[in-house]
Amino acid sequence: MGRFFITFSYDGTRYHGWQIQPNGNSVQAELQNALAILLRQPVEVVAAGRTDAGVHAAKMVAHFDTDVPFQTLQLAYQLNRLLPRDIAVGHIRAVSDEMHARFSAIARTYHYFIHTRKDPFVEQYSCMLGYQLDFQLMNEAGRILTSYNDFGAFCKTHTDVKTTICKVTEARWDQLDNHRYKFTITANRFLRNMVRAVVGTMIDVGRGRISMDEFRGVIESRNRSRAGESMPAKALFLAEVTYPENV
Repeated sequence: MGRFFITFSYDGTRYHGWQIQPNGNSVQAELQNALAILLRQPVEVVAAGRTDAGVHAAKMVAHFDTDVPFQTLQLAYQLNRLLPRDIAVGHIRAVSDEMHARFSAIARTYHYFIHTRKDPFVEQYSCMLGYQLDFQLMNEAGRILTSYNDFGAFCKTHTDVKTTICKVTEARWDQLDNHRYKFTITANRFLRNMVRAVVGTMIDVGRGRISMDEFRGVIESRNRSRAGESMPAKALFLAEVTYPENV
């Protein structure tokens, strides 16, 4: 039995998230079904994380185990022919049995995109906000995020999580052009709906709805009802999964 890492990307628009769902299609189901057809045996795929419905991945990593011999380049080629157009496999490689796509990862990076004027060419993957934002204040809020480690205020309620402790190492806004902006956030782990709730709260800061002290108060409250709204999923991308250098 060998273990393999598979790197892939997907447009999450048509899917009910990464994880297999009883009443909706998922990226996991598509990938497992394609692998089962090609390897002629059931295959379980374990991903580095679980993206919610409508969220995209520019780079996702997963692992699967099989005792069926195959050539990695050929299997990647066959998967891309079999999978829908909105899922693309990058590469497959053998790893040691101790490696785990989720538990061996040391960091994940997400991007969230917004635009401030109507633009039909970014609408599908960006959130339009028709008001002025103070990105200097929003970046100050990002620096504040990195000084905390409990993000219960940004976790979706009624979820089965054992801890709301995360280590955020980066949280910043960058201007892409005169009306497009990108938020980058990196952490060792993320809570369900965390990034979209963080973005919604930072936008409240940028609009002047809450002060920096109030932003700190939201984090320290660990109360989801104190934080901002959850922003639309269509503008959120898993951008990178980081593993130790020896992987």
